[in-house]
Amino acid sequence: MDLEQSMKHSIRNIPDYPKKGIIFRDITPLLKDSALFSACIDELAKKIKKLHPDYILGIEARGFIVGSAVAYKLGIGFVPARKKGKLPYEKVSISYELEYGQETIELHKDAIEKNSRAVVVDDLLATGGTSLATIKLVDQIGAKVVGLAYLVELKDLNGRSRLPVDEIISLAKY
Repeated sequence: MDLEQSMKHSIRNIPDYPKKGIIFRDITPLLKDSALFSACIDELAKKIKKLHPDYILGIEARGFIVGSAVAYKLGIGFVPARKKGKLPYEKVSISYELEYGQETIELHKDAIEKNSRAVVVDDLLATGGTSLATIKLVDQIGAKVVGLAYLVELKDLNGRSRLPVDEIISLAKY
């Protein structure tokens, strides 16, 4: 079984969560499988390394799990993109629409140096709203997002079409 098939076999589908009509892709079974989780991190790191990032930016909360492991593997810094009210220092923030509500995401103003290169990592690409907001925050700081990377991409929602980045990596597509 190849990596994508193994991932799809491991990811749990939960219908009507967080609201009716949405199928939630639960990656927790994948995370508890050490061999599969390691294979995913290795594959993401291999693909991301070619982009020569200075930082991995992980989106709260599952992006922290995946992103910090990739940053460790690549030997580069990890930066958390947090939900509103979670960062204690000076920050930049942006509000955006989700497929089921509104959210605000924030970065510390000094999280990334100007002119540095970042790859945004999250567990799943759906409509692209959270990733687009994160790209805009990095732009406000004066750095550049050179790629986006996900474990899973929901093709039917076409989130990648909203994202102004050439390099979009996803390991499994639904």
